[in-house]
Amino acid sequence: MNRAVFCIAQNLEQAETIVNNLNTAGFSTNDISVLFPDKSTTQDFAHEKNTKAPEGATVGGVVGLSTGAVIGLLAGIGSLAIPGVGPLIAAGPIMGALSGAAVGTATGGLVGGLIGLGIPEFEAKRYEGKVKGGSALISVHTETSEASDKVKRIFEQAHAEDISSTSEESV
Repeated sequence: MNRAVFCIAQNLEQAETIVNNLNTAGFSTNDISVLFPDKSTTQDFAHEKNTKAPEGATVGGVVGLSTGAVIGLLAGIGSLAIPGVGPLIAAGPIMGALSGAAVGTATGGLVGGLIGLGIPEFEAKRYEGKVKGGSALISVHTETSEASDKVKRIFEQAHAEDISSTSEESV
């Protein structure tokens, strides 16, 4: 059974350490995702009333050098602007999932996208709050329970917060 294991890194440096440790442990960069606030921009995102824009996510352009070297190696790095959350940088499979899953969901925004990834609503709301506060969400796709346990140990050794896992149905 496929699983996704999630955690919160308090800052980009901790996220880089975790991603590096996952790579060293043999996890593919294609299975690792990172989502964190884009603090390199001061642009405010305005939405016209009477549009559906606040309900969706907008895929941005290429992310600059503000990301660290290790996270920059992950697949599909880019920026997202999610109404109510602000500008985010996403890397890995979560990039594509959030850019599509957050659009038109009942909950909308980041919570809706995370629920679409199989995260229970309670945890998705907690993760959204942490990401809004400046933390990074890291997820790893695994195919065995042994791999899931290994990811959890790596997260714990790096002192990550809010470690959890969920079965993947159609991620």
